[in-house]
Amino acid sequence: MTPSSAPQTSDRPIDPDGPTGRLVTWLAELHLDQIPDEVIERAKDVILDGLGCALTGAKLPWSITAVEAVLAMEGQGDATVIGWDETTSAPAAALLNGTFIQGFELDDFHPTAPLHSASLLIPALLAASESAGVSSGRAFLLAAIAGFEVGPRVGLALHGTQMLSRGWHSGAVFGTHAAAAGVGVMLGLSPAVIEDALGLAGTQSAGLMAAQYEAMCKRMHHGFAARNGFYSAMLAKGGYTGIKRVFEREYGGFLSVFGEGHEPDASQIDSDLGERWETLRIALKPYAAMGALHSSLDVILELGREEKIDPTSVRSIDVYLSHVAYHHGWWEPERPLTPIGAQMNVAYAVAVALIDGAAMADQFAPSRIDADDVWALVPRIKAHHDPAFDAQKETRGSVRLIVTLNDGTVREGGRAVPDTIGKPLDRAAVSAKFDVLTREVIDGGRAGAIREVVLDLENRDLSELLPLLRGASTPLF
Repeated sequence: MTPSSAPQTSDRPIDPDGPTGRLVTWLAELHLDQIPDEVIERAKDVILDGLGCALTGAKLPWSITAVEAVLAMEGQGDATVIGWDETTSAPAAALLNGTFIQGFELDDFHPTAPLHSASLLIPALLAASESAGVSSGRAFLLAAIAGFEVGPRVGLALHGTQMLSRGWHSGAVFGTHAAAAGVGVMLGLSPAVIEDALGLAGTQSAGLMAAQYEAMCKRMHHGFAARNGFYSAMLAKGGYTGIKRVFEREYGGFLSVFGEGHEPDASQIDSDLGERWETLRIALKPYAAMGALHSSLDVILELGREEKIDPTSVRSIDVYLSHVAYHHGWWEPERPLTPIGAQMNVAYAVAVALIDGAAMADQFAPSRIDADDVWALVPRIKAHHDPAFDAQKETRGSVRLIVTLNDGTVREGGRAVPDTIGKPLDRAAVSAKFDVLTREVIDGGRAGAIREVVLDLENRDLSELLPLLRGASTPLF
């Protein structure tokens, strides 16, 4: 009898020896004491960073629009909307909180399987906690790590950055699985029910990268995935079945559809579970810009520190990028540029970083984006695809940048990988970033209390954290 037609027991996956079966069994059997301390501590960093991003993003203009539109449809409920004196339904809260975390391009990313893990897991798990009555910080932490591990593996099965080159918003495509897996672990679901959750998640995956140019919806893509993953796990918990063996199905399966013609690798789904920890590879951003621009920002800021460059003296700046970074981060920018466009476009990002010596929230505020000094420099910056970078494993981050001055002087530099990955932020730097993100939107005492709970999450209760997240925050601009 073939695995797809075999009768299913109450708690076993359809095919325990297939990639899906091995993954869901591992998830159902995972315990916090099996996870190395360094992984647990890094997960706390990612959670703290995500909450800082959420509080910063909660009252941005496009976030306010999202809240008003969603609450008009969903109304009130019992679930926390971070940074607001509002509550709504659990699915709507997951959508909004994910939108906030992704709201200003400040949140984490995975370098080879691009997704934004905090914007998927934090919203889905908070929604599950409040709707299912799971208040254990230990359970939240375990579930977050489960999702941090699943998302990149599904992405790697689709060759990671290749999805961006093809025009998919990669994290929104395979983020549903991360959220569903995390909620499934938090709820203590059996392997068979987690399989249903992943099957339901796979049939709700989507995300088009053209959203990066002028649409607000790029901010919401991971929120959609968080909501859909939450829904998937809750439906499965309620007995509603999903696609079995979703990663192996040849017709209409997740990998066969999204990877059609691109040789997806199903072995990545359960590769080195419990041995290789993708949580440790999650990168936390020092810049408020898309991750593929970070090497360019590293180089231009380094050149400016070595010897100050007068922007008015620049004849041209040429930026050489990998295929994925070029297609994701380059088009001829036109004024006026939206904040999302500015945070995705290498010419704007390099121009403002050279002038200001920084690339954080202030550099991507609407008033700065439309400033004359920036637009005097932007047209002199061009990006080019360098095929030599495409053969490297960490292709997304490779860059060569050449600054030519009006007197003929040439300044140049490069990076194989951005410092964001090669020199990752440590706990002190993550905490400092959290302070920067929160100091203008909530008071210091509240921020300090959030940090205290998160960094001791395995010993705390979510009833301590949720009231700290629920109060109103101040608009950043």
